[in-house]
Amino acid sequence: MNPTKLKGLLLIALMAVSGLAGCLGTEDESDDSDEVATTSGTDAGYTYASDVENHRALMKDLCDIKSAASSDGGYNFAEAKNIYMNGKNAEKSDGTFRTLAGFAAADGKKHNYDTFYNQSGSVDAHIMAAMDGTGDFAGASDTVRYQGIAKLTANMGMVAYTIHELNSAIAKADAGNVDNDSGAPHNWDEGWAFFHGPEDDWSCSPAYTMKKRAADYGTETNGVSNALTATTNAMVSGLAALQAQDSAGYTAATNTVVKNVIITYSQATLKYASKMDSNDSGAKYQVEGYAFWKTIEAYAAPYTDNACYNMGTHTMGWIGSSNASACDAYIWTNASQDPNGTNDTCYNTVTHSVFVGANESVCDAFTSTYFYENYGATSLNNIFDLTDATQLGTSYDVTAWLQPVWDHYGITAAEIGTYA
Repeated sequence: MNPTKLKGLLLIALMAVSGLAGCLGTEDESDDSDEVATTSGTDAGYTYASDVENHRALMKDLCDIKSAASSDGGYNFAEAKNIYMNGKNAEKSDGTFRTLAGFAAADGKKHNYDTFYNQSGSVDAHIMAAMDGTGDFAGASDTVRYQGIAKLTANMGMVAYTIHELNSAIAKADAGNVDNDSGAPHNWDEGWAFFHGPEDDWSCSPAYTMKKRAADYGTETNGVSNALTATTNAMVSGLAALQAQDSAGYTAATNTVVKNVIITYSQATLKYASKMDSNDSGAKYQVEGYAFWKTIEAYAAPYTDNACYNMGTHTMGWIGSSNASACDAYIWTNASQDPNGTNDTCYNTVTHSVFVGANESVCDAFTSTYFYENYGATSLNNIFDLTDATQLGTSYDVTAWLQPVWDHYGITAAEIGTYA
């Protein structure tokens, strides 16, 4: 058994705190000079401080892409790609269109995806694979490609754009630029335009994914997603904090948005991994799980924990962020520390954790030879491997793989809920 390792994780830094310094792409601030500085109004309780009408119109592009790529649209992937690449609804004053591809493919965006995947335009690369039936989608059915196009554009794409805008707002506010029309509030407004957008089209947004998953997991109050409520409130308070140059306030708001994104897409990952045993729809559920996992992978994978494979039980012992040497640190000892007691516990002297249910021979079966870095993320990528049909036909419970992520972000079991 050869350990599988994710690459580039040491480069990851928590978006919500760092802001990730970098150059802005060409689809954002540099394109806004032709917009009139007016207030766009309100979407779902968030009142914009600047004009983001053109950005809001991109949500309709998402809906049109979904329609074209669907079975009702004749699986017209060429048209879906055309809208994605060239735009349709977000026409600017010079007659050109703002495009979803322009954001996804741009260099230097203030999100973690390109760093994590070690690839410029990584979000676009994932989406284009579904559009073209290449890469992870090579040989995929029309149904799988449709789900990939619909879910990746609306979730991975728009969450990435949102993260970029929140980080851009942080960078501008930290530099003292809090002008509503050209400074931090404008970027923050764009973040909400990308995350929720117009009420007429919000069914194509990440915010709507929050609504659906909360209904699945019972994490709603009076029919409203707790995650969406927390995110909306954070966006509202974050805008006020930016305008007041309250660094602690807008940093806390950003952290809240990230946390609730992790909650929602963890719920989605859990749901679709558990449904992959379906005889009729296993491949459909696999690609849905794939798209939702890819939405948070860059922010979750570094915290899925390392593990040691036990040759006696053929199970994993979790060792957190410890290195391979921790696999050699399991000892058979007396948990009560009574000098007259009997050894009865498999204890790790590095992680200070217990491998439950072991006997002495099992405890001795750990070795650094079988060390797995970020084992949870590796395992998730294996079951969501769209080119591996052997993963289908099994219902997976991936709770243990995601639990360290929830611990990192301070997410409770109640916030994840229970799938019904």
